[in-house]
Amino acid sequence: MKYQKRQKAIVLLADGTIFYGKAVGNKQGTAFGEVCFNTGMTGYQEIFTDPSYYGQLMVATNAHIGNYGTNKDEVESDSIKIAGLIVKNFSYEYSRDIADKSLEEFLDDNNLLAISDVDTRALVSYIRDHGAMNAVISTEVDNIEGLKKQLSEVPEMNGLELASKVSTKEPYYFGDENATYKVAALDIGIKKNILRNIAKRDAYIKVFPYNAKFEDLEAFKPDGYFLSNGPGDPEPLVEAQEVAKEIIKRDLPLFGICLGHQVIALANGVSTYKMHNGHRGINHPVKNLKTGKGEITSQNHGFAVNREEAEANPDLEITHVHLNDHTVAGLAMKNKNCFSVQYHPEASPGPHDSSYLFDQFIENIKK
Repeated sequence: MKYQKRQKAIVLLADGTIFYGKAVGNKQGTAFGEVCFNTGMTGYQEIFTDPSYYGQLMVATNAHIGNYGTNKDEVESDSIKIAGLIVKNFSYEYSRDIADKSLEEFLDDNNLLAISDVDTRALVSYIRDHGAMNAVISTEVDNIEGLKKQLSEVPEMNGLELASKVSTKEPYYFGDENATYKVAALDIGIKKNILRNIAKRDAYIKVFPYNAKFEDLEAFKPDGYFLSNGPGDPEPLVEAQEVAKEIIKRDLPLFGICLGHQVIALANGVSTYKMHNGHRGINHPVKNLKTGKGEITSQNHGFAVNREEAEANPDLEITHVHLNDHTVAGLAMKNKNCFSVQYHPEASPGPHDSSYLFDQFIENIKK
């Protein structure tokens, strides 16, 4: 690769702290969002296209990003969903036979600003201690005061409804229409690999927009219902909570993942809260309290379910816990056909310890 002089760039945090770097390629500009970090050593393309990351500036803790390029099949949605990318070493060259373009080309195609040469170990350490906060990445290194003013006007993630930004506008179908089972999925930020995992278990899926009513889903005459992952605060998703309440009231098979898990908790009167940092990575340890087994899981969430309220709720049982901080990682209703998890059993690129949960959903439908 020929040498190219790159623009200076900065990461400016909401508390005024600045980290320095350089723009990736020739891209210039400014991007705002909540800064967070992901500890995954692989799977960067899946992370960047995951709708759950909408509105966030992603810090990659892995020191090298881009070394295996990108592939058109390794996406979780139709476009990049992160607001911007922050890395230590950006690989312009890649070496993988099935890659169809470089990460630089992929970012350019999606008009995404990325900056490299940032001391990401120091940045992640700072975020870990001070919590996830709004930030801006920019090549406007001589406009610090102007960037501070703009950053002060960016809304906080707490209380922010973002499902409407990533949800489908119109219903669509996924899978084999001759499949044995039919599933109605509420799209509040759904990942493609979730649809693949449900479909390969002999299910035909109709995906509905975030604001669909229960009657809309019911008209499909589904055998089961699914509430997807997604971005933002679950509390403002009142319509999704009403859908969950109606499904639960009728004791119909219901499965929720991540944001869907939080919506199910709220539908049961259990509150959620914004975490100091959240869980983002592919190596998070979870214990299944029903089997006693441990699972290494893929996680991506900045909100969690209130454990004390969940324990006190007579209709709920905690089925999984996160072993690092003992937060709620799974729920089931005691007398209803409803369960949920806070992590991603469809994990792409992995790990796959939790894929049994999709089998459990189908078993619940059979019952």
